[in-house]
Amino acid sequence: MRIAGTVPLDAVMDELRARRRVFHSEADFQHAFAWAVHRLDAAVSVRLEVRQEKAEYLDLLCFGTNGRTAIEFKYFTARWVGTDPGTDEEFRLRGHAATDLARRNFVFDIARLERFCRSGDTATNGLAILLTNDHTLWNAPPPTRTTRDQEFRVHDGRRLTGTLRWGHDGSHHLPNQRDLTGDYVLRWRDYTDLPGSNGRFRWLGVPVNDLDAPAVLAPDTMV
Repeated sequence: MRIAGTVPLDAVMDELRARRRVFHSEADFQHAFAWAVHRLDAAVSVRLEVRQEKAEYLDLLCFGTNGRTAIEFKYFTARWVGTDPGTDEEFRLRGHAATDLARRNFVFDIARLERFCRSGDTATNGLAILLTNDHTLWNAPPPTRTTRDQEFRVHDGRRLTGTLRWGHDGSHHLPNQRDLTGDYVLRWRDYTDLPGSNGRFRWLGVPVNDLDAPAVLAPDTMV
């Protein structure tokens, strides 16, 4: 996919990796990603935490004369202590234990982006991106194991589409149900491999409403 109609996502991730191998927080990841986009195409403007309807905030909006892209980020970490070889910064990443909620919230991002992209008069594509060093997110679970987040699994090769329900044994929790209009086959990509336990980082990008030819944005149509 292309961000704001011009910048390939793969190029952004390559640019990001060349400068940063690991991030302190989700906000750190968001900021670094935004500036990687801007470095690759200075004509693309980037805005963090853009307010939408219903008092919701979009993590990042990228826009220019060739289109705009709405982006939601997730940075979910397992415990890792080490140094970024590119910057010599020391990192002490804490472990986020609730992988079921990580999966749920990533699917929530996809559903939100579908809604954002079809609202308004301006053609918009979207990107839900997850960066993690927790291998349980990209690895498929044992086939005999049933969990409440079964339909929200995001492992490599997984297909997400239609109605996704939270819970099992008939005990669905409607507030967590999501209905996806798109059809997404998930493909994980390597980001970096650092020394120590949990040093392998991978990323998952899900394009939403990917546009072949984004419409031209007039300045007064930006959110």
